[in-house]
Amino acid sequence: MLDLTTIKKASERLEGVIHHTPFSYAPILSEVSGYEVYLKKENLQRTGAFKLRGAFNKIASLIESGKRGGVVAASAGNHAQGVAFSAKYFGIEATIVMPDSTPLTKIQGVKEFGAKVILHGANYDEAYSYAIEYAKEHQKDFVHPFTDEEVIAGQGTIALEMIEKEPDLDAIVVPVGGGGLISGIGVATKALNPNIKVIGVASNGAPAMANSYKEKKAQSTKSVRTIADGIAVRDASEITLKYILKTVDSFNLVCEDEIAYAILFLLEKQKLLVEGAGSVGVAGLLHGKLDLPKGSKIGIVLSGGNIDVTMLSLIIEKGLVKSSRKMKLSVIMVDKPGSLMQFTQLLTQVGANIVQIGYDRTSIDLEFGDAVVSVDLETKGEEHQQEIREILTKNGFEFKELH
Repeated sequence: MLDLTTIKKASERLEGVIHHTPFSYAPILSEVSGYEVYLKKENLQRTGAFKLRGAFNKIASLIESGKRGGVVAASAGNHAQGVAFSAKYFGIEATIVMPDSTPLTKIQGVKEFGAKVILHGANYDEAYSYAIEYAKEHQKDFVHPFTDEEVIAGQGTIALEMIEKEPDLDAIVVPVGGGGLISGIGVATKALNPNIKVIGVASNGAPAMANSYKEKKAQSTKSVRTIADGIAVRDASEITLKYILKTVDSFNLVCEDEIAYAILFLLEKQKLLVEGAGSVGVAGLLHGKLDLPKGSKIGIVLSGGNIDVTMLSLIIEKGLVKSSRKMKLSVIMVDKPGSLMQFTQLLTQVGANIVQIGYDRTSIDLEFGDAVVSVDLETKGEEHQQEIREILTKNGFEFKELH
């Protein structure tokens, strides 16, 4: 059984290998939210995410028991790099099975640590099944990303560092996918100070563990769909659920727009690049999802920063829309000289900046004599957007907002 002693042993193994990442006060986030907020910046960890802690502790325990035959893992992200780094550190072979659709940058990131990469399957679940069979066939040890107590113990070392720095925390907020991170943090936190609340946050596009917490029984989902790919887990683990039910005080879900907004907020206001999974705790805070009294002292785990740059622009776009700084409109107008000029002059009157515009007079969905204009606007908040709606309505323009 996982306990504080196991987690402290993991901390000893990790000493000198991992970074004791900053755990520091966030003044802007505190002012905006009404809480006293501290951020645990695992996005600044070696390999860019907390996953290194659990992977290293697991592989270190294998080495201590004399197992040097190599390891296998299935991952398209942070766990893959953690396993590859740890195997290289101990001089053993690592094989990582990744889905066929894995971006080239992630494949290269794993190969840079000397690991062998096998591309197999259309998704993580197919890659995982193949990796299990591969490990058995080649007599290698499989390193699971969360259903392993040595892995969980490694993740729990984050709580040791947080509570050592700020022992009077009221709550620790943790991203949840498979549950390895919050299981380790929960066990360590409740052993050190049972009065500290442990709060889980997941994406509503990957709700398996949230549903399991509510039903007190492992639940699976048919599919997952979220920009927070680090917590996009389809099936809940009975092992991690066991610890979650014992140590977690509440569980919350955030939507995709809220996650995107949090990523943008952290980038702009905190100067931190944090991936979707790492941002869900801040998303929960900013959107009132945490059931805590105002003024509470909260530690939030930013679990990783390995965001796919090809997705970053999309996420920023969503964040701008969510924060009312961008507005997308589809406007119907009479197709005659001057109509478009009148429309743009109205936007000029209210100080809305056009960043993209399209004009279509041939769509079969239009009435004869009409045209549709699609326009993206830079705006200055919700009040400014309401001013735009009012002036267009007053001047007879039919429009709908696109998101």
